[in-house]
Amino acid sequence: MSASIRDYLLDPQEVDWAQALAAWNWLLPPVVDLWFASRFADLFIVFPDGSIHMLDVGLGTLSPVADDKAHFGRRCDDEDRATDWLMIPLVDRLTAVDKILGPGECYGFKLPPTMGGGYHPANVSVRPTAAYLTLYGEIHGKLKDVPDGDPVPPEILSRLAGGPPFAPADDAPPLF
Repeated sequence: MSASIRDYLLDPQEVDWAQALAAWNWLLPPVVDLWFASRFADLFIVFPDGSIHMLDVGLGTLSPVADDKAHFGRRCDDEDRATDWLMIPLVDRLTAVDKILGPGECYGFKLPPTMGGGYHPANVSVRPTAAYLTLYGEIHGKLKDVPDGDPVPPEILSRLAGGPPFAPADDAPPLF
């Protein structure tokens, strides 16, 4: 049986995106047009000019990936980018060891790649998508202010270990 691209995407109807993306307001534009999401909850967003940007949740980055949807399709085909962007080999390894997603779930890193977590099944668990996006939005929002080489603040390590949410920094406007 051959795989379909849909085997590597989340069902967008299973997530409250406004809630899930609220913790990313420090990085995302005020209005987000979500095109699709990978099984790792990495988002592909269409900007007002038609360009496609990728929110890499594990790295906490928002990067342009294509000029428009057609260009995105060509890049996926010509450069085999879909394998990297959708983490197809890792998703295949996870499903092979019966880490199967249920409704509203995604794959999530136990330790962010920015903090030394690897791209391997042992560093991945099945998580509720909205909670995972919130957690990583909060973590990366705090990490952006930590200079390279400095130790990770204890409150971030505590949050990764299941500690309480960070206190709100301000009254940021909603994304939707």
